[in-house]
Amino acid sequence: MAVFDKEQKKNFICILISGLIICLIILFKIYSRLNIDEQPTYLRLLIYLIPYIIVGHQVILSSISNLSKGKIFDENFLMTIASIGAFVVGEYTEAVAVMLLYQIGELFQDYAVNKSRRSIKELMEIAPASAVREGKDGKYEVIDPSDVKIDDILIIKPGEKVPVDGVIINGEGEVNTSALTGESIPKYLKEGDEILSGYVNGEKLLKIKANKLYDDSTVAIILELVEESLDKKSKSEKFITKFSRYYTPVVVISAILLFIIPSILTMNWREWLVRACTFLVISCPCALVISVPLAFFGGVGAASRAGILVKGSNYLEALSKVKTIITDKTGTLTTGEFKVSNVYLTSSYSEEYVLKIAASLESYSTHPIAKSICDAYDELYGESRNNKFNKEKKNNLLEINEVKNISGLGITGNLDGKIIAAGNYRLMNEYKVDIKADINSNEYSFEDTLVYVTKDNKLIGIISISDKEKLGAKDTLRMLKSDGIERIVMLTGDKKVVAEKIANNLGISEYYSELLPQDKVKIVEDLMEENKDDKNNLYAYIGDGINDAPVLSRVDVGIAMGGAGSDAAIEAADIVIMDDELNRIEQAIRISKRTTFISWQNIIFALSIKVIFLILGAFGIIGMWWAVFADVGVAIICILNSMRMLKNNQVIKKLDFSKNM
Repeated sequence: MAVFDKEQKKNFICILISGLIICLIILFKIYSRLNIDEQPTYLRLLIYLIPYIIVGHQVILSSISNLSKGKIFDENFLMTIASIGAFVVGEYTEAVAVMLLYQIGELFQDYAVNKSRRSIKELMEIAPASAVREGKDGKYEVIDPSDVKIDDILIIKPGEKVPVDGVIINGEGEVNTSALTGESIPKYLKEGDEILSGYVNGEKLLKIKANKLYDDSTVAIILELVEESLDKKSKSEKFITKFSRYYTPVVVISAILLFIIPSILTMNWREWLVRACTFLVISCPCALVISVPLAFFGGVGAASRAGILVKGSNYLEALSKVKTIITDKTGTLTTGEFKVSNVYLTSSYSEEYVLKIAASLESYSTHPIAKSICDAYDELYGESRNNKFNKEKKNNLLEINEVKNISGLGITGNLDGKIIAAGNYRLMNEYKVDIKADINSNEYSFEDTLVYVTKDNKLIGIISISDKEKLGAKDTLRMLKSDGIERIVMLTGDKKVVAEKIANNLGISEYYSELLPQDKVKIVEDLMEENKDDKNNLYAYIGDGINDAPVLSRVDVGIAMGGAGSDAAIEAADIVIMDDELNRIEQAIRISKRTTFISWQNIIFALSIKVIFLILGAFGIIGMWWAVFADVGVAIICILNSMRMLKNNQVIKKLDFSKNM
């Protein structure tokens, strides 16, 4: 009984009592000398009405309630009319059996739906109930997570959930990230590392500084996405809803005609009323109405447990039709963990000064390349970099005025009345800086990203930035192709030689380089235009940055890398990969295809059985008991089929090839 909720327990008890009574009636008919069938009609009716009302009163009341609201054609109405019709023609046992077996099917259905909902609701448990804030006087207070302010100091005790996103300022240790990423392996974090809400602290006390409000934190975003996903139906679900709207009235009218016309012609109203009632029982669409949404609900839950957030079952279905994947490079195919590999001097200035100029500018940017330059300067020449949380402390960097971030190009500023800049070659062209003589030197590593540093429109140095492919990226792309992805296209703002190197290493034959954000949108639109009429050749885009947001919202399925991804990318995307692991996309595609396949299995199986049984019932070849199988039996089979999506462990294990990387 523990597997049922309160309402289900009540229905279960009614089913047991009714089933016991009808069994006793049947046994009494078989073994007693007193034949119930020979008793007066009113007595027989009274005997059978007792188990009928016990088990079917909710169905009858629901059909009456729906009738008063103008909702006539639903399964409650069909079951009520069919069972009453069975009473009218004297098929009392069949009348009770129809309602009893229907309620058994409904109970099983409710259990399956609740089980699938629990797989989603488990995500809701990642939300912390409280937060412990350290006051200026050193005292601690327990507050609601929504009351946490940016820069608040929070204490995370062992075993507690992290309430908001922040940075560790004291302590180190392992945290459990499974609620967000689906990974059971703990993650080691130390002072200075970012920690996300929803993580569960391990065995050591951590002190963190909040850098986001609760509503903007990872856990709040996840919960909002999960709630939104329940309202977005797939095309298959919409088809079933629309189909049922027309299907049920048609079969009800057909049943009425099946009773009236032959009865007039043959004058045998009893036989045709039985056939009409049988027809109504068979036609009940509950197998379709429940099993298809249940399959998608299970698919969304399976993806969630693997660290893949799907914002709606419509996106899960669309993902199964994706044939072309367009992907960003940095942070998606590569780690995005840039590192300064070299500093080339093109003037009399020292390496320290070139890095200092660049770091002073880049301290105003959040770009990964900017961080790598600041980190390199700090490591070699600077104090501990802390300007991200304390804007007043800029280490020993230069005071820059009139700082301007130019998207896709770089950053400029004013130093003692002279323009300084750090950016790519397009920025140099815009400022008319001659770099040709310097970049033709053989000593430069052309396979790295280059940041040009200028002062007073003169090149004073070039910083070489290296990045590397993500572990398993090549294997993931290979598996995507084997799973039906026909085309993979890489887009990047990086220079051609860097893009070519990454593309060759990963086996990507089609790529576009040196792109601005608006260029990415234009290329994606051109690619989609090529197959705009093919509904089974959809496009997906994978990205993580702010500049990817316009493209993510433009394609059929936008996929964001959520771990290191920007809020804008996560907001614009339809699917979010919580741990930035590229192989999650492979998992998502397989889950989507499995979900869609199961939903169409249910549709084809249910419709085929119903059509066959409707024909047999209309011709009187089968009776009410077979009709019950065509309704309840088919529904249970379809629901069991859908529940396979709730058991996603085998799917995930088959796809987890990280150990072989």
